[in-house]
Amino acid sequence: MYFYFIIAFQAFCIYHLFKNRKSFYWIFAIIFLPLVGCVAYLVTQVPKKNDSEKIQENIKKRINPSNKLKAMQQKLDFADTYLHRVNLADAYLEANDYTAAIEHYNIALEDKTQNDFFVKEHLIKSYYNIKDYDQVIEHSDGLESHNEFEKSEVPFLYGMALAEKGRTEEAEALLRMIDRPYSNYNERVAFAKLMLSIDKTSDAKEILEELSIEMQNMTSTNQRIYKETILEVEKLKKSL
Repeated sequence: MYFYFIIAFQAFCIYHLFKNRKSFYWIFAIIFLPLVGCVAYLVTQVPKKNDSEKIQENIKKRINPSNKLKAMQQKLDFADTYLHRVNLADAYLEANDYTAAIEHYNIALEDKTQNDFFVKEHLIKSYYNIKDYDQVIEHSDGLESHNEFEKSEVPFLYGMALAEKGRTEEAEALLRMIDRPYSNYNERVAFAKLMLSIDKTSDAKEILEELSIEMQNMTSTNQRIYKETILEVEKLKKSL
């Protein structure tokens, strides 16, 4: 059995090698070091799905969300459960129908037996996207003690809502939670802008300098993804 497996493995690697015009030096490794050579070829020469392909798949899913919405609605109609309600709300959130998402999240939150932090996070995000900052603040207040708070989107959304209401000191304290290296690029740009708006230029400059350095070390894929953010960081730096 092992013998036939190795033969099939070698055949696949050699077929892939000729089809994709890989270096013929690999043939010696595949033939004379059957298992090691084949595994090495597979790992180094057979491409895996890259980040850009994954991004394209996500885009395709978002282009026509109606099928997902229909499926989630049918599940809820069949069985009105907490999970089905939340899944439908999430589908509306993905489709940018924030009003519908809010309706279903609020119904789901009536069930007090559930661990609802992530539902509240998505509800807060929905309110933020329709600029209902009072509701963002109301639903965020009291979540600080939750274990997932600092790792979630809530500190940023809560902080920006407080800033919109002129409560900048509270906003700054929350936004410092999201100021972590090699993450939250767009959120940290928003934080830098807030610091500029309240005349804390040195703080804004520090954030932008850190972002600039991190962005120089990004992979080429991430540089494409965050192209607009990179340009905005450099523009803001030049304005200081």
